[in-house]
Amino acid sequence: MYKTAMLGCGGRARGHADAYRFVKRGRLAAICDMNEERLNKFGDDFDISSRYTDLDEMIEKEKPDVLHIVTSPVIPNSNERIRYPLMKQVSDHGVPAAIIEKPIAVEGEDWNQIAGLAAETKTKFVVNTQLDFHPKNLELKKDVVEGRIGDIRFIDASARSRPAEQGGHVLQLVSSYIDNSRPVRVFGQISGSENLNFAPGGHPSPQHTVGHVLYENGVHVSLAFGTELAQKASDDPGIYGHKRVFVAGTKGFVHWRFSSWERATLDGGYESGSLNYSEQDVVAQGNFTEAVFDWLDDANNVHPTHLKQSLVEFNIILGMYYSGITNEIIELPFEPPDGLMDMLREKL
Repeated sequence: MYKTAMLGCGGRARGHADAYRFVKRGRLAAICDMNEERLNKFGDDFDISSRYTDLDEMIEKEKPDVLHIVTSPVIPNSNERIRYPLMKQVSDHGVPAAIIEKPIAVEGEDWNQIAGLAAETKTKFVVNTQLDFHPKNLELKKDVVEGRIGDIRFIDASARSRPAEQGGHVLQLVSSYIDNSRPVRVFGQISGSENLNFAPGGHPSPQHTVGHVLYENGVHVSLAFGTELAQKASDDPGIYGHKRVFVAGTKGFVHWRFSSWERATLDGGYESGSLNYSEQDVVAQGNFTEAVFDWLDDANNVHPTHLKQSLVEFNIILGMYYSGITNEIIELPFEPPDGLMDMLREKL
C-alpha cells in the first residue's frame, strides 16, 4: 500500500481526495495547508488526522511515496510564481513521485526553470491532466487505436476558459490520440488583456487564444481557447465545463465533449449520447493516481502525463503567445524569452 500526502486543501484538492474511493493501492495519510481553518475542515471531512502547516515537516515526518501538489501556479493577487520552488523542494527531499495540478507553468521563466529540473530530478513528476483517463474518452480512443475511423487527418480541440486554465487538459487530450507525436510548428493569435494581471485562480493569460499546430506525424490540429472562440461543450453556464476534442479520420470521427459524445464509423454508423462529467471525472482521477503507482512499480510503465511530455504541451501555448506577439510562425520546441508576460501586456 502506497502512502500519499496532499499539499493544499482547497476546492480542487477535494476532487483528488474523493477519488481515493477508487484507489486500491494507496492511502491518503497526511495533509498540509497554511490556512489552519481550511486544513482542519478538510481533515475532518476526509478523516485525516495527520495535519501540517509546514511542507518540510510533513515530508520529513510522513515520508510519503506520492505527494499531491494542489496549489495555484501563482500566488493569488500577486505575480509570484510558486510551481518551481515547490517542485524543487519536493525533489530535494527525494519524494519518489508527485502529482502537480495544471498548469505546469504560466510563462517563460517558470517553464525554463521546470524544464531544467525535469532533466535532473529523480522524482517522478506527473501533471494532473486526468481527462485521458475518463472512461468514455478511453472508449473513443480505443476506436481510434483499432482503426475504426481510419487514419487521423485533422483534430479540432477547444476550451471556453483561458489557455493557462484548461490548455493543458486540451493539449494532453490531443497528444493522447496521436501517440505523443512531436509538435513541430505553431501559428497563433491572441486577444484580451483582462486577466494578464492577478488572474482569478492564479492563471494569468490572454483572454482568447487560437492556434494551428503541425505535428511530426503530419496531423494538423486547430486549437481555440476563450468564451468567444471555443465551441460550447455542455449546458453549463460557466466557462470550465466546456472542454472537447474532435478527431477526424479517413473513415469516420470521434468527438468527446464535457457532457456528451459522438462518433461515426463505417461499421457502426453514427452514434451519440450524453455523459455525466462529474461521475466520470472521479473515476478518472482514481485511475490517474493508480497509474502513478504503476510507474513506481515499473520504471518502464511511464505515466502518460509525465513532466517532460506536459512541458512539451505547455510549450505549444507559449509558442502561440509568441506567435501572436510577433505575427510569425514559431518553430517548436520554442525557447521562451524572459518577460513574455510583459510582452503580452504591451501587445494587448
